[in-house]
Amino acid sequence: MTTMGAGMDGRAGWRRGALLTATALTATLALAGCGAGDSGARDSAASAPERAVAEGGAADKNNSGTDAAGAAGAGAPDLRVDQRAIIYTGAMRVQVADVDAAAREVSAMVTQAGGFIGGDVRRSAEADAVAELQLRVPAAKFAGVVEAVAKLGRQQSREINTQDVTEETVDLDARITSQRARVDSARRLLAQATSIADLVSLENELGRREADLASLEAKKRRLADLTALSTITVSLAGPAAKASEEKTETGFLVGLKGGWKAFVASMTILLTVLGALLPWLVAFGVPLAVLLLVLRRRRKTPALTAPVSAPPPVPAARSAP
Repeated sequence: MTTMGAGMDGRAGWRRGALLTATALTATLALAGCGAGDSGARDSAASAPERAVAEGGAADKNNSGTDAAGAAGAGAPDLRVDQRAIIYTGAMRVQVADVDAAAREVSAMVTQAGGFIGGDVRRSAEADAVAELQLRVPAAKFAGVVEAVAKLGRQQSREINTQDVTEETVDLDARITSQRARVDSARRLLAQATSIADLVSLENELGRREADLASLEAKKRRLADLTALSTITVSLAGPAAKASEEKTETGFLVGLKGGWKAFVASMTILLTVLGALLPWLVAFGVPLAVLLLVLRRRRKTPALTAPVSAPPPVPAARSAP
């Protein structure tokens, strides 16, 4: 019995030792796993801000690149011609066989282009006739109309000018917007006025601001008209018409020639005046001269001449004894 009890106690002890060993091993493994998990979590937690900073930096770089590109695009000037305000003006002289017929063709050409004739001045109706037309055509049709007019005859001269008023237009827009805000502010203050003095002062200020706004708007309309419709001055000259103005000459002979022309012109004017007065002088001057002569003769009477007595004789002087 004693031996059996001892064997049973030994097996029970061995089982308890194995259970304790297994429990200790399990606890050790669990602690090791928790430590690894904690270190991994710490590493992940530590690397998360770094990744966020890196991702944020990359995003900032991308955004900065995009912003830089956008800023560069916004700051770059718009060089497209169709987006700028340009005033086109031109002057040309064309010699044609028939001035009136060419003028009619030009008028029809301008009307077809969507413009109109702003002025029409004609001199003479013979071979030396000259017609000066002022054409107002849309800016988009400017070059086409110039080329079409040049083909009507022999072009003698051409001058094309352009003026970029984009900055002036933008400045006017900004000033008009600001001035409208000032007018609205003055109107609000006028509505809140409580005294006669304030009312009069605000009315004067409002009138001045409205006048400035009207002036700015008039300038804007003028610029819009000049940019929308270009101006072309066309001179149509007949076959015998003189060429355009000659170059100015200087020198003694030129001065002498000019002085002689002035002298001849002055004498011509003087003789013309005398010729105009001569009939009046003959009609009134001759009878007046005859009348004066008759009156002078009537007033003249014969003079009464008295006999002249001889002076008494002078006694001769006696000589001394």
